Amino acid sequence: MTSTPARILAVCTGGGSGDLLVATPAMRALARRFETNVDVLASAASAPLLEGHPAVGTMLVDDGAPLDQVVARIKARGYTHAVVFWSTARVAAIVQRAGIPVRVGQSRRLYSWRYTIRVPVRTERGDDTSAWSDVQMDYARALGATPQPDDYRIVIALNERDRAEADALLASVAPLGRFVVLHAARGLPIDAARWPVRQFAAIGDELADAFGVPVLLTGSEAEKPVIALIGDAMRKPNAVIAGRTSLRSLAALLARAEAVAALDSGPMHIAAAVGAPTVGIFALRTDLPMRWRPLGERVVVLGNTYPCPLWCRKETCKTFDCYRALDPAAVVDAARAATRMTTSVA
Repeated sequence: MTSTPARILAVCTGGGSGDLLVATPAMRALARRFETNVDVLASAASAPLLEGHPAVGTMLVDDGAPLDQVVARIKARGYTHAVVFWSTARVAAIVQRAGIPVRVGQSRRLYSWRYTIRVPVRTERGDDTSAWSDVQMDYARALGATPQPDDYRIVIALNERDRAEADALLASVAPLGRFVVLHAARGLPIDAARWPVRQFAAIGDELADAFGVPVLLTGSEAEKPVIALIGDAMRKPNAVIAGRTSLRSLAALLARAEAVAALDSGPMHIAAAVGAPTVGIFALRTDLPMRWRPLGERVVVLGNTYPCPLWCRKETCKTFDCYRALDPAAVVDAARAATRMTTSVA
């Protein structure tokens, strides 16, 4: 009797682009374990990042449609296994109601009964040092996958369209082809009244002085007003490109940067993945750089040095004094150190 070939669905609809990228090592391990590419259900915002990924088959998007419609679409594809990397009540219901026989997901949730294999999350038991990519790998291990070192190499498969879009933008903002990037945003609601605009402007100026090139200021469309204030406060040449790229054209642009300094964010993970010399800035006490350090060969991390109050959380912080305390010279030194790192030949 011939066994039914495995059909694997990986689910990562929550979080942001960084969360999706750090789940891809586990997807690679699963693809090798079952000898088949893994289909992925992701958010509409992040899904394009996995286009062309060597371990990924079909990209599916949870666009917020009624649950019954999403369940019907998933059920029709006949998956044998579902692995939920970002657990919510909605996705737990989707994979269970779609009748997927083997469902791997997080334990200790009210809806965890919907999973047939429930995986304890190390970080909920006091582990604040394991890399999140390896925490996610526990879901693949639950299905017998054995990770290999190369699994932890994040892949963003850029294509000519992505590079052409980046080229078109760079022709207007950095016509000489040389630039550094400052990503002074991190997906939090921000406004000029509490965001340390002048300190980020000082960091941008120091980077421009050190590298002798203009600074490109990145961010989302929603973050553009505050990012523009940073550009206005800078003395050195800069260009605000917040809201002017897709995630994929941003990745192509970051790959060409002489250095990228970024707050803990999706673009930080993207920059590291495409090989840019990357400074990951983890200034908040709760940023946990050992957990969220981006995977890449040219990465330097700046951890927290400011004495944040014990009760401070990024979602509720009113002052962001830890960002105001950032030393621009330390950011520059880290950027220079990242540029001296070499990458291995694939």
